[in-house]
Amino acid sequence: MRELYRKIPKVDLFLKDDELLALLDERPAYFLKEAVNRVLERLRKEISEGKVKEFSFEGLREEVKKELRKLLRPKLHRVINATGVVLHTNLGRAPIGKEVAHHLVGVITGYSNLEYDLEEGKRGLRYRNLEWILKELTGAEDVCVVNNNAAAVLLVLSALAKGKEVIVSRGELIEIGGSFRIPDVMAQSGAILREVGTTNKTHLRDYECAINENTGLLMKVHTSNYKILGFTQSVSTKELVELGRRTGIPVYEDLGSGSFIDVRKLGLSYEPTVQEVLKAGVDVVSFSGDKLLGGAQAGIILGKKELIEKIKKHPLNRALRIDKMTLAVLEATLTYYLDERLALKKVPVWKLLSQSRDEILSKAKELVEELNRLGFKGKVEIVEDEAEVGGGALPLQTLPTYCVAVEVEGLSPEALDKKMRECEVPVVGRIKEGRYLLDVLTVFEEELPVVAGNLMKISAGE
Repeated sequence: MRELYRKIPKVDLFLKDDELLALLDERPAYFLKEAVNRVLERLRKEISEGKVKEFSFEGLREEVKKELRKLLRPKLHRVINATGVVLHTNLGRAPIGKEVAHHLVGVITGYSNLEYDLEEGKRGLRYRNLEWILKELTGAEDVCVVNNNAAAVLLVLSALAKGKEVIVSRGELIEIGGSFRIPDVMAQSGAILREVGTTNKTHLRDYECAINENTGLLMKVHTSNYKILGFTQSVSTKELVELGRRTGIPVYEDLGSGSFIDVRKLGLSYEPTVQEVLKAGVDVVSFSGDKLLGGAQAGIILGKKELIEKIKKHPLNRALRIDKMTLAVLEATLTYYLDERLALKKVPVWKLLSQSRDEILSKAKELVEELNRLGFKGKVEIVEDEAEVGGGALPLQTLPTYCVAVEVEGLSPEALDKKMRECEVPVVGRIKEGRYLLDVLTVFEEELPVVAGNLMKISAGE
């Protein structure tokens, strides 16, 4: 054992190795040193456990190469979504289109007119870059955008109802991922929650009876991530707006997923659109930028100019404001909605949601054919299944889909799933009823060869 320890090469030998230095490609030498230390530490451990009887510098160098490649890879990187969940929060929700990404590169690799008025030659407002398109699409009087919809809710409540009561139906006191709860945000904003109705039934008279001299807002929360079914009653946006007008109390709706397209056109269940809610007369509405809108993470606030001005001037707004990258992605994405046909074609979320069964089946067949062409020795089978929208949108909606069920000899579904996630371009699939499934509904056409390549490497033991 001592003899083996003596044979362990010095770290400097690796740090001077031309082949390893070439892999660094002008990145910090820290990565190479760390890779060497990790490999040699593993070697010492294996020697002490009696697992290693001999080794070579060449073999260790190969291990260092593998470790170095892992270290050089950014922690946040591309993955292929084969889960069938279109708006997968853990996988970054809405992917953005290539044209939008190209526009973003131009904005972030140099300077931009983020807060500079090119016509006047003086300081401008960053919101102006989004105002024109959001006003055009929705008819809203004014616009404010912050870094996510939770921030939008916090800002609206802080600016419009601090120290005042906000009336909300008990059936709409939602909780979303990450334990974001309306009552908690309400408390943080300084507004006072006034619950009305019951879990399953809230009537207009419940709101009417709760209104007093300290009422600041009537709030409606779209239950975008759950549905209450059966013996139910809720107050519509239109009814709440009429009550607000009679009493002079502003109405605020947290719309959540924020669709600009009527999803019923795609055969999906009803989801209120931003335009529809504003047309009903709400004073303020907020929604997410990276759900059904298909853009960057953001909280978009639209509504009456007088109220939006108060929101913009609130001190929290600066802390929650968006940066140039978010702004660039949102503006470029929103422009497609000026022509709905283009939005369905160019915004990836809508492109995925509008796929026909035949288009999905075609992708499944293409993947199987590619595997057969490459000589895949595992077992593959196309199976019908159901996918989902995800991202807290259309909670009861399932999407008909096709999956490729894959078996590799010697690997359990769990082991195959792990190996697919460990590939250079990871693939995240799902396991259902003891089978490893690749749901091609959420796999883009150009990603199919990568998925096939990963499976070939795994089946070859690489």
